[in-house]
Amino acid sequence: MTGDPGWQWRYEGHDPARERLVEALCTLGNGRFATRGSAPECPADDTHYPGTYLAGCYDRRASLVEGRSVENEDLVNLPNWTLLRYRCLPEDGPPGPWLTPDSPQLHHCDVRLDLRRGVLVRNLLHRDHRGRGLRVTHIRLVHMGDPGLAAQRTTFHAYGWSGAIEVESVLDGDVTNTGVERYRHLEGRHLTGHRTTFAPGGVAALSCRTTDPGHLIALAVRTETRPDHPARTVGTPTGTVQSYRLPVARGRPVRVTKTLALHTTLDRPSGEPLAAAVDAAARAPAFPSLLATHQAAWRRLWAEGELRVPGEAGRVLRLHVFHLLQTLSPHTADLDVGVPARGLHGEAYRGHVFWDELFVMPYLDLHFPEVARALLMYRHRRLPAARRAARRSGRQGAMYPWQSGGSGDEETQEIHLNPRSGRWLPDHSRLQRHVGSAVAYNVWKYARATGDRGFLHGAGAEILWEVARFWAGSAVLDPALGRYRIRGVVGPDEYHDAYPGAAAPGVDDNAYTNVTAAWVLARALDLLGELPAERAAELRERLALDDGEIDRWDAVSRRLHIPFHQGVVSQFEGFGELAELDWEAYRTRYGDIRRLDRILEAEGDDVNRYQASKQADTLMLGYLFRPEELAELFARLGHRLDDDTWRATVDHYLRRTSHGSTLSSLVHGWVLARGKGDDAWRYCEEALLADAADVQGGTTGEGIHLGAMAGTIDLVERGITGLDAGPDGLRVAPVALRQLPRFAFTVCCGAHRGVRLRMSPDRLGVRVPAGPGGPLPVVLPGGREVTLLPGQERWFSL
Repeated sequence: MTGDPGWQWRYEGHDPARERLVEALCTLGNGRFATRGSAPECPADDTHYPGTYLAGCYDRRASLVEGRSVENEDLVNLPNWTLLRYRCLPEDGPPGPWLTPDSPQLHHCDVRLDLRRGVLVRNLLHRDHRGRGLRVTHIRLVHMGDPGLAAQRTTFHAYGWSGAIEVESVLDGDVTNTGVERYRHLEGRHLTGHRTTFAPGGVAALSCRTTDPGHLIALAVRTETRPDHPARTVGTPTGTVQSYRLPVARGRPVRVTKTLALHTTLDRPSGEPLAAAVDAAARAPAFPSLLATHQAAWRRLWAEGELRVPGEAGRVLRLHVFHLLQTLSPHTADLDVGVPARGLHGEAYRGHVFWDELFVMPYLDLHFPEVARALLMYRHRRLPAARRAARRSGRQGAMYPWQSGGSGDEETQEIHLNPRSGRWLPDHSRLQRHVGSAVAYNVWKYARATGDRGFLHGAGAEILWEVARFWAGSAVLDPALGRYRIRGVVGPDEYHDAYPGAAAPGVDDNAYTNVTAAWVLARALDLLGELPAERAAELRERLALDDGEIDRWDAVSRRLHIPFHQGVVSQFEGFGELAELDWEAYRTRYGDIRRLDRILEAEGDDVNRYQASKQADTLMLGYLFRPEELAELFARLGHRLDDDTWRATVDHYLRRTSHGSTLSSLVHGWVLARGKGDDAWRYCEEALLADAADVQGGTTGEGIHLGAMAGTIDLVERGITGLDAGPDGLRVAPVALRQLPRFAFTVCCGAHRGVRLRMSPDRLGVRVPAGPGGPLPVVLPGGREVTLLPGQERWFSL
């Protein structure tokens, strides 16, 4: 495979310690399902972990942990369709061993991911003690045009010998969820009721079901060989094996192609999955045709979604776009799924949906608004579950879960393992109620960017108002302060889940939680004034929303308590009274202190005692809101937030954050870049390399960090440009970041698709494509407004 190095991701040699990372970063997907970039020769073991994951396919199992039964819902690892075993049968000697990348006969290995074409290529060269060689090339795709298909073509070349290749094409249903070491105490077997069958044309099929809620899953694989040769077929209790003996000699290569069709009862319409999969596998085009149509689909995607940045940073950003589009493609718009925090690339976080859509949605709003809308509808369909959760907590409105899966119920574990100490500890992260504000924020920003008032006035209004009701009901008036307070929560920091020595979990008046709650309440009031009278009356009647409750929204939005200490915004009430940590001593002792909470717990200490944050918490406000917006929010709450106070707040938390999340360096880089801070690139670069270099020390192999990947793209497209797409057109307020002086991308804005922006030092170019979209206003720094007509391009000095 040849091509532009800027579109290639390559690994030379076989390094067992690196293999899980290679598998995750070489995952192929199409938005419906994804397959890890594992070696076809290997089942799961300590080095290799093949996995195929279907968006939205969860299963619930109970496990016995520390003497108590706990339930977990997991994204299910589906049967392994890629498995292909082979060995050499020389004419002049005994059969050789089954060959893998771990075989002592391996002479060379390289893995190449072609981002432009969406293709993974593995090359291996095996050589025995007599110098006889076998070159093996695997080419794999997960079809971006037809979301039910995938294919893998393997070619064998013999050097210095002739005879036969014995090949076993395996469909392996004996798989479990064991891809994350710290979850291996939990029940990982999710598939049952295996049933196998064979059909004409080389098709082998397997159906099974999840245990709870019992989704039916069917995979059919058509195996073809060149030269054509009949297979010996064997059905096992959990899979199928198709065996071949294929003649090979120098100049006469052998080719084996596996074409997969995947159908389930999650499909719409669902039908009978096994029959549908067998029929689809039999009718699927040959590999060259599949490859051509797959590449054509990727060309269309790149035309809409590419971000062009020169150099190595551009190559990494292209990798990030690639994985984002494999997880959330236009096919996602047809599914009932959310944003899995670790993509469809592994089993970390059990495939759950957190608040990461906050970092993903801006890119989708600007490039693929139909996908963004579908993800918001996932939240709307789970509004009844959020309402039930609020009622159980004694509140009104909607309380969205910190971790969501299939049903929309709270899926956060109640206990978690500290791998450093080996102890199971209470998990209070479900108290991160700010996730509801993230959902509401995404609703509002999507509607502004796309102009989709139908969504905002329909499903969006229900979400926004119900989250507002939750916050208004959660706030309690403190007569001594004369302000409303929100108690017993956990902020984005996650380290601080209680006050030192407190019997009850949670902290009071987390600044991020309170400010975003005030923002939600203010936007709910704005929407009330914007809705057509008939729709407003209908919604108020259905929600039993009276004038008194609306008055409370206004009061709470203006009088929520925001704590300060030493001239900076406090992360929560009492944060400034906690002990200071000797950061240098801990860095000297441990080196990597990103998971400071685990280090302290293993020492018998508690991170709740210290002014130490895992990740950006208060500074998240600078990520979500422009300085003038944030100042207005604080002014509404009765506080003055000037530039000096914000700079002091940024400096305060920079010195007290361990960056135990990949999102932390992203947010710090964004805030510093917008504030023209000296260290901006240091944090931006760490965010760029978070997965590519596995900076968290082994976590990427369990699944990519989708929020951080998407956030780095957004850092360029909106962070550096200051881009804001809204009803008044495009607003731009660029800042200079020396390391990224030039880049270009296209966006959707209102009725326009393909508006192109190009940044260069001191200049900005905007091109509006020809079409029926009408004039596009562009607001430049300083408030100067210009209007571009369709088909027009203009450059502006900055």
